[in-house]
Amino acid sequence: MNEMFRKTANKISHIMGTPWAFMAALLLIIVWALLGPLFHFADTWQLVINTSTTIVTFLMVFLIQNTQNRDSRAEQIKLDELLRSIKGARNGFVNIEDIPDKELDELEENFRALHLRYESELNNRNKKKRKKSQLPKVKANA
Repeated sequence: MNEMFRKTANKISHIMGTPWAFMAALLLIIVWALLGPLFHFADTWQLVINTSTTIVTFLMVFLIQNTQNRDSRAEQIKLDELLRSIKGARNGFVNIEDIPDKELDELEENFRALHLRYESELNNRNKKKRKKSQLPKVKANA
């Protein structure tokens, strides 16, 4: 059953993410709106679109979440493989998604500080390069 749900969820998520699905939904809303005067904008006319969109939204949440969870897991596995294969990479980051939020926050803060440090070093290097390129060229006497 899991495999059938996975295949169905992926297929529906893919279909619903196409421009054709958007156009079909837009056309459905336009038809519904045009039928308003025919039904004298009755409560039933409004209830049809409200109920329909609520049901579709409710079901799509589960399909999208399933697809997102699967994609996220696959992405983590790929990143873990990259970490394992790169010499000098901190292998302690493999499966980092399983550590407590407090530790994640601390790591994020550490990387923010590293980013700021390297950003200033990079800016200094770029300034030096710009200064060198602005120096006038001296012609050699031949």
